Amino acid sequence: MSEKSIEEQVKIKSQQARRLARYMSSTADLVENQILKAQERGDFDNLEGYGKPLRFDENPYEPPELRMIFKILKDNDCAPYWIELGKEIDADLEKHHQEVEKFCKYAEVFFSTRRNRQALERFEKRKQSMYFEERVRLEQIRKKILDYNLMCPVFHLSRPNIVVEKMMLEVITSVEAHIKTLRQASR
Repeated sequence: MSEKSIEEQVKIKSQQARRLARYMSSTADLVENQILKAQERGDFDNLEGYGKPLRFDENPYEPPELRMIFKILKDNDCAPYWIELGKEIDADLEKHHQEVEKFCKYAEVFFSTRRNRQALERFEKRKQSMYFEERVRLEQIRKKILDYNLMCPVFHLSRPNIVVEKMMLEVITSVEAHIKTLRQASR
């Protein structure tokens, strides 16, 4: 093909694209104008069900032959494995945060009274034990998230993977900073 014919084809295609864009924008404007006029006339006032919650009993994307099965499962509080796994992940993450917070409260009580060398050693052992247990918990959560993402049927519902070392560094940093302020306050 010559350069001139390519230029002509590009011009023709761009004119067609402009016409299509004008048509699409005019129909969008037309629909928007019709909705605005109907609102002004009050066509949307006092509609049936106004002020009542929307009911989503039937999923329009669900195959009709599976509706009864899904209804039975829903009525009996059964959910697909990946949804149950998601609930477990949420509960485990909450448990992780609670355990870290619980240890910080324990440290506050510990440093509020006078303590000897043996008590400090027990405190350090308990702190190291808590770090170990939380690392194990985070590793289990990481594996559950991987399983969840493999089972989840829709990409946008997948969960971000966690980096155990990064999360443990945040835990250790916050706990150690908390302990440092408690030690300074108790002097």
